[in-house]
Amino acid sequence: MTTTTIEPAGQAAAEEPQDELPPPPADEEDIPVPPGAPRALLRSLLGPHRARITVAMVVILLQQAALQSGPLLVAIAMDRGIPALRDHDAGPLIAVISAYLGFALLSTLLQWSFIRISARVNQDILLELRGRIFRHAQRLSLDFHERYTSGRIISRATSDVDALRELLSEGLQELLSVFLSVCYISVLLLVLDWRLGLASLASFVPLFLIARSFRRRSRRVYRRSRTSAASLIVRFTETMNGIRPVQAFRRERTNDAAFGVVNRQSAAATADGLLEIARYVGLSRGTANLWTAGVVLLGAFLVTEDVVELGVLTAFVLYLRRLFDPIDQLAMFLNSYQSAAAALEKIAGLLAHEPTVTEPAEPRKLPPVNGPVVGREVHFEKTRFGYRTGKEVLPAFDLVLPAGRTVAVVGATGAGKSTVAKLLARFYDPTDGRITLDGVDLRDLATPELRRGVVMVTQESFLFSGTVAENIAIGRPGATREEVEQAARDIGAYEFIAALPDGFDTDVRKRGGRISAGQRQLVAFARALLADPAVLILDEATSSLDVPGEQAVQRAMRTVLAGRTAVIIAHRLSTVEIADRVLVMDQGRIVEDGTPQELVGGSGRFAELHQAWRDSLV
Repeated sequence: MTTTTIEPAGQAAAEEPQDELPPPPADEEDIPVPPGAPRALLRSLLGPHRARITVAMVVILLQQAALQSGPLLVAIAMDRGIPALRDHDAGPLIAVISAYLGFALLSTLLQWSFIRISARVNQDILLELRGRIFRHAQRLSLDFHERYTSGRIISRATSDVDALRELLSEGLQELLSVFLSVCYISVLLLVLDWRLGLASLASFVPLFLIARSFRRRSRRVYRRSRTSAASLIVRFTETMNGIRPVQAFRRERTNDAAFGVVNRQSAAATADGLLEIARYVGLSRGTANLWTAGVVLLGAFLVTEDVVELGVLTAFVLYLRRLFDPIDQLAMFLNSYQSAAAALEKIAGLLAHEPTVTEPAEPRKLPPVNGPVVGREVHFEKTRFGYRTGKEVLPAFDLVLPAGRTVAVVGATGAGKSTVAKLLARFYDPTDGRITLDGVDLRDLATPELRRGVVMVTQESFLFSGTVAENIAIGRPGATREEVEQAARDIGAYEFIAALPDGFDTDVRKRGGRISAGQRQLVAFARALLADPAVLILDEATSSLDVPGEQAVQRAMRTVLAGRTAVIIAHRLSTVEIADRVLVMDQGRIVEDGTPQELVGGSGRFAELHQAWRDSLV
C-alpha cells in the first residue's frame, strides 16, 4: 500500500518557492584552510622518505665542508706554501694543491650523489601528491563539484603541483647550500680573525631585515598569483568545453574580453612578484657590496699593522664573495618558496575538504532478495533537504515506493524532481529525516553496496575514452563479452553498435564524440542495465533520444524493468506511459499521485500537462 503525505496548503503558502538548482560556483578562496593543514600535509608527504632525506642531508653537509675548504687552503698556500717554496721546499705547496684538488673532486662526487638522492625523493613526493589530489577529488561529494569548477581542481593538480616541483627540484638544494655555506663560512671567518669575522657577520642584521620585508610583501603577491592562475585555467577550460555554443552564438569576442581581464590580472600579479624580487636583489646586493668594501678596508689596515697576514685577508675576501654571492640564489629560493607556499596552502585546503556524504562507521548489508521481484522498497521518511545556502528545496514528506514498481516523477523545472533522484542515489544526504532501502538507511550502506543496489542514468550521457564494450562494461566490470552484447540487445543498441567501424571495439574517443548524442544515451542505458540494480533511476535519461530511439528504449524497458524498482524523472510525457504510478511535483511537494490513466482522466496539473503535450504533437 502506497502512502503519500502532503503538507497543508496553508503551510505550503507560507513557504517561499524554492529552486532545486544548486547555487552558482563560488570563488576558490571560499574553501577554508584549517590551521596547520599545510604543515600537516607537508609532514605526511615527507614522512615516508625520512631515511633518504637524512642521507641526503649528510651528503650535502660533507659536500659543503669539502667545498668551503678552498679559500682556507689558498690562505695556507700564501702564508705557508709560498714562503717554503722560496726556501726551496715545495712540499707544503704541493700538499696544499693536492688537498685542494682532492676536496674539489670530493665535492663534485658528493653533489652528484645529493642531486641523485634528492631528485628521486622529489619525484616520489610529487607522484604521491598528484595521486592524492586525483583520488580525493573523486571522493568529494557532488555538492563540491557543483560548487567549484573542474578548472580549479585541474589548477591544484597542475600549476600548483608544478610550483612545488620547482621548489623541491631547485629551491631546496639552493637553500641547503646557502644555509650550510653561511654556517661554515661564519665559523671560518671567526677562526681566521675574530675582528674581521665580527665585522663581516654584522651584515646579517640589515640582510635579515631586507629578507623579512621581502617575505612579508611577496606572500600576498603570490597568493594573488596562484588565484589568478587558477582563474585563467577555469576560463580557458570553460571556453574549450563549450566551444560549440561559443561559436554558434558568436561569443568569441565576449569570451576574449573576459579572458583578457583574468589574463591581465595574472600578468599584474606576476609583474608585482618580479618587482618584489628586483627590490630585494637591489637592496641586498647594494648592502653586500658596501659591507665587502668596508671589511676590505678594515683588513688592509690590519695587514699594514701586521695584525693579520695577507693570506688571511685574501681568504676573507674569497669567503665574503662566497657569503654574499648566494644572495641572488636566495632571492630565487624565496621566490620559489612564496609561490610554493601559496600553492601548498591551496592544495591543503582542497585535501582537507571532507566529503559531505560520508562512509558509515559500521556499514550494514541489505537483506537478501527473494522471489521474482528483484527490486527493493524505497521509503522517504519525513525527508527534508536544502542546499548549502540554507534554502529548503524539499519540505518534509513521507513517500513509499513499493518494490518492483515503476514510478514517474513529473513537474515544471525547479519543482524538485532531480533533487529527489539525487537523494535516492545518495549524491546528497537529507538535512532531516532519512531514506531507506528495504528498511536500511542509505547512510548506513557502504558505497559499493549502495552503488550495486541503486544505479542512476542522468541526462548527461557521459562516455569515457575507450571502446563501446569498455563503456558498457563499467556497469559491471567483471561482465563477459556476451553479457555486454546482450545488454546492448536488450536496450536496442546492438544494431547501431555492430554497424560501427569496429563494432563493440570501436573507440568512442573523448566524451563519446565519435557517436551521436542519442547513441551515447543508449550506451549509457546498456551500462546501467548491465549493472542489474535493484533500483534504477532515470533522470530525464531519454531527453537526447529521437522518437524512434525513445520508442526502442521504452520497448526494452518494459521487459528489463520488470520486477525492479524504477524512478523515472521525465519531461517527455511519452516516457511516463510505462510507469505504474505518477507523482506530480511543484515547489518541492507532491501535489498529485496516481496511475497515468487516473491522472489523465482527472482535471489536475498532470491532465493539463498531458493535454499540452498532445496538442504539441498535432
